[in-house]
Amino acid sequence: MFPNAKGSELFSVLATIDPASQAVGTTSTGWISAGNHHNLLALIQSGALGTNATLDAKLQQAQDASGTGAKDLTGKAITQLTQAGTDSDKQALINLRASELDLANSFTHFRLSMTIGTATSDAGGVVLAFDGRAAVKGF
Repeated sequence: MFPNAKGSELFSVLATIDPASQAVGTTSTGWISAGNHHNLLALIQSGALGTNATLDAKLQQAQDASGTGAKDLTGKAITQLTQAGTDSDKQALINLRASELDLANSFTHFRLSMTIGTATSDAGGVVLAFDGRAAVKGF
């Protein structure tokens, strides 16, 4: 669509869970407004998973940046990654259209939530945005 654009000009990094050794428990990004983009993507990365460890990830939605009314987005979770299933050093994606939020009930924000189970593991996540709502000029 924009043949002269650099790849980095066509998307935005909205939030990260920096790759690190994550303790057992849940880590989430902050709440992100979905209003500026049509399409969003969460990229989940497992590194070395600890013995018998699991990695779950999902998207949640809220009515504001404070997390009011937080609830899971139906169908927006990965299949669990497991150390026993040889899922160390893998990636998983969760696609989201801004229109999939519960707009009828004023849900405007979302976040990525990752949960490590059983053993400390290396993991990280990135939330990307595509197709900005503002008109792109200069191409």
